[in-house]
Amino acid sequence: MPHRGRFVVFEGGEGAGKSTQARLLADRLGARLTREPGGTALGEMLRGLLLDPELCDLDPRAELLLMVAARAQHVGRVVAPALEAGSDVVCDRFSGSTLAYQGYGRGLPLDDVAEACALAGRGIVPDVTVLLDVAPQVARHRHAVAGDRARTDRIEAAGEAFHERVRTGFLEIAAGAGWVVVDGSGSVEEVAAVVADAVGRAIGAPSAPRGLRDGEPVP
Repeated sequence: MPHRGRFVVFEGGEGAGKSTQARLLADRLGARLTREPGGTALGEMLRGLLLDPELCDLDPRAELLLMVAARAQHVGRVVAPALEAGSDVVCDRFSGSTLAYQGYGRGLPLDDVAEACALAGRGIVPDVTVLLDVAPQVARHRHAVAGDRARTDRIEAAGEAFHERVRTGFLEIAAGAGWVVVDGSGSVEEVAAVVADAVGRAIGAPSAPRGLRDGEPVP
């Protein structure tokens, strides 16, 4: 039987650079790259709903349940099978985001959010979670630079106070075991080097790739 693969998660607020750093680390490890919400056909459909700026009257509890529904499908169909087959998995967001966004950001009881995450996650816990932390002004600058996108999504448009609560939540959660905090304000190359070192020390990442990588990188 193959050894269980290693599970690395990237967390952080809007504009932190998670997607880019997740892709770079997956390339380095030869890991499967995936994301939340998303990663499956159902998850991508739910992602579209959750980010749709036209869906302006979504109750926070409904938002939470849609998030964990996407996770339950993702874990059951992608993450758990890959890890059990011995492949490493790098994921852009996981339960930490749910606690930060729906718990700290939306104000839902943290115990309720954690219980929903535990149900959807089937007991799977990341081997290491990398929090890419950037100051709000850095995130706003990056968003402005990327302003040629068609529209701001529903979560991005939630307001500065919301995103400050989310950042506070991430930093509080990251004080626990299994997390490393990386300053995400540097260049892509600088942050990637720090991430590779931190993850290597946390999970003993080899210099040579192991496991299988998804054929199509997540943008």
